[in-house]
Amino acid sequence: MATSEGAESDNVSGAQNSLYQSAGYDKKCIFCKVINKEMDTELLHNDEELSCFRDIKPAAPHHYLVVPTGHVGNPKSLRKEHVLLVEKMVEMGKTILQNNGITDLDDVRFGFHWPPFCSVNHLHLHVLAPASQMGLMSRVIYRLNSYWFLTADQLIQHLNSLNETS
Repeated sequence: MATSEGAESDNVSGAQNSLYQSAGYDKKCIFCKVINKEMDTELLHNDEELSCFRDIKPAAPHHYLVVPTGHVGNPKSLRKEHVLLVEKMVEMGKTILQNNGITDLDDVRFGFHWPPFCSVNHLHLHVLAPASQMGLMSRVIYRLNSYWFLTADQLIQHLNSLNETS
């Protein structure tokens, strides 16, 4: 696979980049199929590191999924070394919201479902806005401080608390 110079982010070493694409492509994964354009889903962003598309069951007027372009398992499989990846996913989510006219970043929700509550075993950040317009069921499914949904900040805190060898 040919790569162009400068394809890697300035802040990402080759070793860190391999964390993003550690498993590459999983032919059984629906998100891998979306990223590889095997599904009729509009990609709002797609590069070697991250991809973004709309959730098929939106829980808010703006509900996007930011995923690593290479297959990465669920949040429980992450290590401390993945903090940078999660931070980049959040930044991509903010950029997508701003590109779609959402400027009030105080009324947004960024988070991950914790296994066994993941519907797809490919790391994906839910980006929801405005959070104040989510319906009752969506408020339950994407509930803050619950056993099944972690905010991006909570996941980063969890990853930072892990031992390097975990």
